[in-house]
Amino acid sequence: MDRIRELIETLNRWAHEYYVLDNPSVTDREYDRLYDELRSLEESTGRVDFDSPTKRVGGEPVKGFAAHEHISRLYSLDKCVTYDELEAFFTRVGKAVDNPSYTVEYKFDGLTMCLTYSDGKFVRATTRGNGVKGEDVTAQCLTIKSFPLTIPYKGTLEAQGEAVIRLSVLEEYNKTAKEQLKNARNAVAGAIRNLDPKVTAERRPEILFYNVNYMSEGSLSTQQAHFEFLKEQGFKVFPFLKICNNADEVKAAIEEIESGRRELDVLTDGAVIKLNSTPERELMGYTDKFPRWATAYKFEAEESITEVKDVVWQVGRTGKLTPLAIVEPVELAGATVRKATLNNFGDLTRKDVKVGSRVLIRRSNEVIPEILSAVEHTEGSCDVEKPVKCPFCGSKINEIGANLFCPNKYCPPRVAGKVEHFASKDAMDIEGVSEKTAAAMYEVLGLRECSQLYSYTEEDLSKLEGFKTRKINNVLKAIKKSKKIPLERFLFALGIGGVGKVAARDLSRAFGSVAELCKATREQLLELENIGEISADGIVNWFRDEDNLRELAAFAAHGVTPEVVKKPSLGGIFAGQTVVLTGTLNKFKRSEAQKIIESLGGECAGAVTSKTTLVIAGEAAGSKKEKAEKLGVRIIGEEEFEAMIK
Repeated sequence: MDRIRELIETLNRWAHEYYVLDNPSVTDREYDRLYDELRSLEESTGRVDFDSPTKRVGGEPVKGFAAHEHISRLYSLDKCVTYDELEAFFTRVGKAVDNPSYTVEYKFDGLTMCLTYSDGKFVRATTRGNGVKGEDVTAQCLTIKSFPLTIPYKGTLEAQGEAVIRLSVLEEYNKTAKEQLKNARNAVAGAIRNLDPKVTAERRPEILFYNVNYMSEGSLSTQQAHFEFLKEQGFKVFPFLKICNNADEVKAAIEEIESGRRELDVLTDGAVIKLNSTPERELMGYTDKFPRWATAYKFEAEESITEVKDVVWQVGRTGKLTPLAIVEPVELAGATVRKATLNNFGDLTRKDVKVGSRVLIRRSNEVIPEILSAVEHTEGSCDVEKPVKCPFCGSKINEIGANLFCPNKYCPPRVAGKVEHFASKDAMDIEGVSEKTAAAMYEVLGLRECSQLYSYTEEDLSKLEGFKTRKINNVLKAIKKSKKIPLERFLFALGIGGVGKVAARDLSRAFGSVAELCKATREQLLELENIGEISADGIVNWFRDEDNLRELAAFAAHGVTPEVVKKPSLGGIFAGQTVVLTGTLNKFKRSEAQKIIESLGGECAGAVTSKTTLVIAGEAAGSKKEKAEKLGVRIIGEEEFEAMIK
């Protein structure tokens, strides 16, 4: 072995002992001596091996973050804040799995990361992003010493972890920093999502790994196996993983985490509960946002008492007026809170909130500031007056239940909110059109409808403050690109009451085009799994509104053509069937089987109901199969399914 390889392997072993195992075997002086020798040899020979520790330094600033699509989607976690909500999770799992076992881990409060390896070598690091695409932050992460550049596993691997900054590191950093960092959560996000890798290196983040998001060869049967595999590959994992066989054991583990988290040197905000068995997770599947087999139990937020200085009113895109309390600044969970949102005027009066009163405030789930109640009134306390006119346009307020609404659809903040929603990432994804920009367009360009965005020219946008050539070109490019968009995102962008991303997806699949949806009846809409009576009425009424129909025509005139969803062939073997998959299939992934069924005319559902016509049961099929038997639904096995599709 040549001296360079000998030094690299020795230094990497020592770094693993120091940064991952927290058990150094040599002094810093001895490490530095060999490191200097390696750097000198590399400079004299011009050779720098792939896994050399000298590569872990802050390089030159990058121009921007490139988007990267994850091999396998990174889901976020559903959350619960009470044991009643946690019981609902146990009930959901119990319906799908017999005698489930769970794992309980710390939930760290940082930035989710995904690291990719191929043939045993580190390839890239990305943020979670929207779960499908993240930002490539490889240059920044190369400054972090707590993950390996090479691993024994030779397939393609995505390892998921949480980037964190230790509280002691943050405290030390702030002693000499020109700009103080208030909390570890924001500090690590700023460190990773900073175009200058040297800033990342200065803040000294690390990554704690907890999940194998994708592996091309082999599989891991349990969460415990994920944990052990990551350790074997040299990743840093937090040494706490409880295996629990029932709800009481899970709660005991949560209480252990809650009592011990204040002693940790890492910011935590809850516990993560997962179904331990990977095959059983396949049985439960995913919602549009979350895995059904996992949840995060969030601890009660930090609370404090402060004074209400004023209450102002906000108007959202639906016209609803929301009271916003301006409070005496108070520190909560590492952030300075100056504002707190109350739900509506009824909420304000029920909590007895007055201007000048002292109130109990907390950051709900350590994120959203909210007022819990008034605790003390003073001589100067005064009631908050219920507005009779919109504070922005002067229209007479409508009162519906506990809520107040501005009826003017062209009220400035309503238009700005509507346009911001339309241009948001999950909708038309028009980067550069924020609520602030929409408000400026309202004032300067006369923006009233979202379709007007497609008529703006370079000359128009140049009239907006802060819009220079580069920004104008980027906005116009994003507007043009949005003309070709999936139907479900266009439907979500329209802002139809009750139509979120899940409902928009269902409508897209069921009707295939805007033209067909326009003709949908209330009864047809109610047949869809995620459409209730209120949503159905809202959709029907939206497409009867002449203003909305004119807006749709304007979109078409500007060349906005949502992609038509091709409906399955009516002649497919599963035509007219509502199919439920349950149990473990040996020859097909569940997602593959679902695509096959849909391509052959069928519709897949997640639960057995009176509308179910066929159940495909694999190994260890549980409650879904039992329910199908009770309802008299036809049940077939994997072999019969395979024969049908052939």
